[in-house]
Amino acid sequence: MQPELLSKLEQVPQQLNKSLLVVDDEPIIRQLCARALKNFKVVEAGDGQEALNILEKESFDIILSDVMMPNLSGLELLSRVKDQNPDQAVVMITGYTEKEVILKALQAGADDFISKPINLLQLRTTVDKVLDKTALRQELSSLKQADKLKSDFLGLISHKLKTPATAISLFIQNIADGIENPEDESFQKMLTMVRAESLHLEHLIQDLLYFSNVILQDNEPKLEPVELGRIARQVAAALEPAASSRQLQYEVSITPPLPPEPLILDRQRISFAIRALLDNAIKFTPEGGCVQLEGKLEKDRVLLEVRDTGIGIAQQDLPKVFSKFYQVDPEGTGQVRGFGLGLFYARDFIRSMGGKLTLESRPGLGTLAKIEFPLPD
Repeated sequence: MQPELLSKLEQVPQQLNKSLLVVDDEPIIRQLCARALKNFKVVEAGDGQEALNILEKESFDIILSDVMMPNLSGLELLSRVKDQNPDQAVVMITGYTEKEVILKALQAGADDFISKPINLLQLRTTVDKVLDKTALRQELSSLKQADKLKSDFLGLISHKLKTPATAISLFIQNIADGIENPEDESFQKMLTMVRAESLHLEHLIQDLLYFSNVILQDNEPKLEPVELGRIARQVAAALEPAASSRQLQYEVSITPPLPPEPLILDRQRISFAIRALLDNAIKFTPEGGCVQLEGKLEKDRVLLEVRDTGIGIAQQDLPKVFSKFYQVDPEGTGQVRGFGLGLFYARDFIRSMGGKLTLESRPGLGTLAKIEFPLPD
């Protein structure tokens, strides 16, 4: 009967590119499960302790574990696994029908059960069902995270737009009511402030449109051969007016081509990352300061460095700047331009293309941001 079942199982659509850890002190049970689930990447462990050692080095889509084993039982293994990763899918194999054993396993977070002697079709069906449930749970979790992100972002937009919009609206209302006198010195000061708020509002809207165009696209990078040096120079040229308006010394030093051979990158993502770093450097460098973009080769890697003489970042704040919505606000005004997403997505995009983004900074001495990619073989 078993060979016939295995023959039928070979005709059933199998999960591809999934990994499974089988934990049982009986080799024949492990081999039977591995054969029935042969389209999985199957790793075997003889007891719970061996399974824990394997899990320290490797992760699995699903764990299939016997209840009764020497050294470390299946229930103890289940408890430790769920403590470390509550979302890990675990199916228990048991020859016991005692309600107490099943209850303990359920309390520890077991996703399902298979009874001995093992029915191979039931094994296959149970594993597929648990994986489907896990995928659904992950999808629901992602949807909840997306909803929270949208709510946080909308709240941030409301906060960021409210202050400049209120100041401009109040100024216009005072003019309409005849309260403001264009001849007064206070009017000129107020006019200067409103112009600054209008520019601030314009920048916020530009940032919002840019983020929506770049971030709300497909999650997968669109890789193609690109000349990194050319893209960096194009981004730098687009931001030169912003640097000039702050009377900054703006230097670009990139020897074309950089590197000699094209890199396989996403054109839009690398442009976004370079723009985010340059934009921050310009934004946080006082008038008369300096912003530099340099491209160079070092052994087996290519580097883009953005250096500024700005306000810098405190050591305790450096790990936070890559968090969503976090912004360095040295004056505590709550009106730093932008949405606190540039560095988060810049690092995420660069990592997705096999690169690395790092920051070095000291308060009052400026910041150095480095983008690094390995050279093609």
